[in-house]
Amino acid sequence: MKKLSIAFCISLFALISPAQSGYDIKVNFKGGKDTILYLVKYIWDQKYVADTCKNVKNGQARFTGKIELDKGVYVLVSQAMTTYFDFIINETQKFTISADIADFGNTLKFTGSKENELLFSYLKGMNEKNKEFMKLRDLTKGKSKADSLQFMNEKSAEFMKAAKHSDRDFLEKNKGNFVADFVNLKIEKENPNPPKASNGRPDSVYQYYYYKNHFFDGIDFKDERIIRTPFFHERVKRYFESVIIQHPDTMIAEIDKLFAKCKEGNLVYNSMLGYFTYKAETNKNMLFDKNGNALTYEKVFVHLSDNYILNGKAKGVYTEETVKAIKERTDIIRNLLPGATVAELFMIDTIHGKQVMKMGFDTCKSSKTLSDLYYKKETQLKPLYKTLSSVNAKYTVLVFWASDCGHCQTDIPKLKENLDKIKGKIDFKVFAVQTKDEYEPWRKFIIDKKLDFINVFDPMHLNNLKERFDINSTPIIYILDKNKKIKAKKIGHEQVVELLEMFEKMEKEQSK
Repeated sequence: MKKLSIAFCISLFALISPAQSGYDIKVNFKGGKDTILYLVKYIWDQKYVADTCKNVKNGQARFTGKIELDKGVYVLVSQAMTTYFDFIINETQKFTISADIADFGNTLKFTGSKENELLFSYLKGMNEKNKEFMKLRDLTKGKSKADSLQFMNEKSAEFMKAAKHSDRDFLEKNKGNFVADFVNLKIEKENPNPPKASNGRPDSVYQYYYYKNHFFDGIDFKDERIIRTPFFHERVKRYFESVIIQHPDTMIAEIDKLFAKCKEGNLVYNSMLGYFTYKAETNKNMLFDKNGNALTYEKVFVHLSDNYILNGKAKGVYTEETVKAIKERTDIIRNLLPGATVAELFMIDTIHGKQVMKMGFDTCKSSKTLSDLYYKKETQLKPLYKTLSSVNAKYTVLVFWASDCGHCQTDIPKLKENLDKIKGKIDFKVFAVQTKDEYEPWRKFIIDKKLDFINVFDPMHLNNLKERFDINSTPIIYILDKNKKIKAKKIGHEQVVELLEMFEKMEKEQSK
């Protein structure tokens, strides 16, 4: 038994089957000292309490209800949050579990549930084989370390081969039974007789593609019971994190394949949609292809949003209010994907800062007074604009920062120091945007730190900077190409020079 932490809450996706026969599960644990037992069900990567027995006496408990439980895998948990074992609740929901606490392995018995009898017969057989394998260590006594290692490696290979054969035989004999579906979720799909490569060893490339292409064999994505197991979530997670190539386009293609196997709106579909959307939105990793083009997993988020959420296919996952928020988020991210052209910025530089501040934009109390003042001063303002498109350089380092930001006060001078090392070697310019209205503290900081950037700010609030550029904290740094397309985004100051040098190196290699 092992410790377990349980979230005592109602599942977002918990579906109740309105059956009339109900459930009646009796527990008889000889030597049991529990006073409370929880009947806990799996859903995706969480566990939820389905029922509680608060009057356990002498190891005897009973879970009853007039409405059938959701079909799937459950676990018994004590008041000390220790788990006992997984078992199946399926069509048969009236049975008895008995065991001697002192010897679960040999005394556990299910009366009235053939599926659980089959499951534990399988598990018991696996445990017996494991015990037999462990006894082999005794046969290494007297052997050298090298001979012992060779002996155990050979026996391990034989054991694994026999275990895989036994698993395949079990699945074949019990095809169509949920016990087999459950066991299938944990079994690795490997070809027992892979072809040989030119070196005489098993062809590793063939093995990889066989493993990948058969990873979800035998799994019915339309069957909601697979969500209520401890293995399905881990299998999906492992496939996307360890099996497939880590590339946004690959992830999109593989996600679409899985959704094509699902029934729209069922528990499997809803759980995976919520999982993939969250993972894509929170994955901040940035990759680069051989041409130096940046790749981010925000592309996956936009794809999921467009194809599965904003078109009405996520009603069982998100509320209308959440869908609206996702749409707003998607619209922002879509325009900031690597390769997208950054929209024009109309800014004021330090030279004209005082002149604009005297126009009174900092005294406006509402968006209406600000808008009225802007249109009143529009003719005077236009000749003063410093635009992003006017920056003539192979690379533009677009920086958003604030003079009163602690991180910025440290990072911006370091950015200048790093960039000074490649001046004259790489064609770049820095378009540094102050995100606050403050003029004098900003101007003083620029002078004190000798920031020879194109230093600009937006006292008119014309550019909606924070929303358009997804600025939740500062500094935020982008690298743009000569056409103002995003080559890298939201990078640290220490990465800027490294990336500029990488882009230059890739370009030279391509031109050879």
